[in-house]
Amino acid sequence: MAKKIPMRQCVGCGEMKSKKEMMRVLKSTEGSIVLDMTGRKNGRGAYLCMNKECLMKARKNKGLERSFKMSILKEIYENLEREFEEGEHAEQTQ
Repeated sequence: MAKKIPMRQCVGCGEMKSKKEMMRVLKSTEGSIVLDMTGRKNGRGAYLCMNKECLMKARKNKGLERSFKMSILKEIYENLEREFEEGEHAEQTQ
């Protein structure tokens, strides 16, 4: 029997993709919002495609707010954007 691939829905564009293709945004037990690159940290997770457009869409359509059932400050989105860009640069230099 073929191994089942875990699928997740992007909170930005709404597309279903395999978990490996997505980036996990985590609401930790302390309530902070961070990128979870490992995908294994404890807390509530929401998934985004690996592109900045989906982060922008999630910001516009309040996808993360709905997932975490809380309002998200613009500073948090700015931090996510920064982390995202750093992640993209790290991939390009490898």
